[in-house]
Amino acid sequence: MDKLIAICLFIINFIGFIAMMIDKRRAVKHKWRIPEYNLFFIGLLGGSVGCLVGMYTFHHKTKHWYFKVIYTLFLVVHLLILYYFLK
Repeated sequence: MDKLIAICLFIINFIGFIAMMIDKRRAVKHKWRIPEYNLFFIGLLGGSVGCLVGMYTFHHKTKHWYFKVIYTLFLVVHLLILYYFLK
């Protein structure tokens, strides 16, 4: 079960990282963007680490305080949930 949780978290965090990369590339090219609620939903599903790493790797959405706050809150909640289930 622990292995399944780790695989799922890896996949959703990878998706979050890639979503930030794609959205940044589209922003630079003035193309259609990934809606913010989709980016937040990925973070809510467990991809907060991937989204945060993607934000700072691609310098994307870093000027928006609410992205930093919400992803950090998601991360804290996810860590608390993991701690509860894995202790």
